[in-house]
Amino acid sequence: MKSTRDRIMQTLLANPHSTISELADAVNINNISVRHHLTSLQADGYIIAEEERHGVGRPRLVYSLSESGQEKFPTRYLQLTDRLLNYLQQTLPEAEYTKLFSEMAKDMAVEQGRKIKSLPLEEKLNILKANLENEGFSIEWEQTGDEVRINEVACPFYHIGQSHPEVCALDQTLISTMLSIPTEKVQCVLNGDNLCSYVIKNQKTEESSK
Repeated sequence: MKSTRDRIMQTLLANPHSTISELADAVNINNISVRHHLTSLQADGYIIAEEERHGVGRPRLVYSLSESGQEKFPTRYLQLTDRLLNYLQQTLPEAEYTKLFSEMAKDMAVEQGRKIKSLPLEEKLNILKANLENEGFSIEWEQTGDEVRINEVACPFYHIGQSHPEVCALDQTLISTMLSIPTEKVQCVLNGDNLCSYVIKNQKTEESSK
């Protein structure tokens, strides 16, 4: 599991110019703890702070990765991935290219999905959270009545997704395959939302049919 420090840097990679409150929400710790980690990361030269105006009043501080901080991540691999996807997109038929991402995700998740299929939904969701963290995601989930909302606060495919939005099929298929439950995507950062969010509905019906 990633350390809090790593999760803060991962969040800043996907969401530059984040405030302390936004980082606290993303990594699920309080503002004081975030401030402590940011001070340490600034001392190490991995992040920078800038003032940003947001309406009336004093400017607020926003944080981004410095050049040294960005070098902690495999940007060259991102460039190679982008080139490979461009090649596949130009070579394969459109339907086959689009299908490729969901099929890849199913291969990644189907075995784990079988192992946890009989578990209660809450346990499934916690295992899903741990597994996706190992893949570079950061998610939180909440349940209200028979609806579960899964919020993706950091995605390892964010930068690739800007030029190849088809990769968004990966995380949605990973979630639905591992949980063995269809999911509906209701928010997406590529559409200007703050995060990607998925909803699972009618759990009582789903559970009773098993």
